[in-house]
Amino acid sequence: MHINKFRISSTATGQVRIISQRAGLTPNLVCRMAMLSSFEAGPISGISEDARDGLEFNAYTLFGDFQPLFIDLLKYVEFGPEEVEIDDSDLLDRLRLHIDRGVRQLSVRLKSPADTAELIAGSV
Repeated sequence: MHINKFRISSTATGQVRIISQRAGLTPNLVCRMAMLSSFEAGPISGISEDARDGLEFNAYTLFGDFQPLFIDLLKYVEFGPEEVEIDDSDLLDRLRLHIDRGVRQLSVRLKSPADTAELIAGSV
């Protein structure tokens, strides 16, 4: 699977902007951190919020050279080590759900650049 553009929900967009301002991070870095934070929490279910009004990222801006790694991590978190055929749109919905959950988690944890440094230092 290869993504060219990716849009997050409008709710996540608002939270990403707030976190970006508080923590001094760009929106793409906030989304990357959100994905990883949510992946750490395990599989997710539900229906993703409509993303028509949300922030749109060029996939390279969001993932960098690591798009295959993020997609493989998503598949592993959701389905474990076995190979599972999944529709690309379902996979994108799950990715959007992970970003939404991760942004909610980060909005509680990141109030300043110092919190960002502490979070990063604690995960190394």
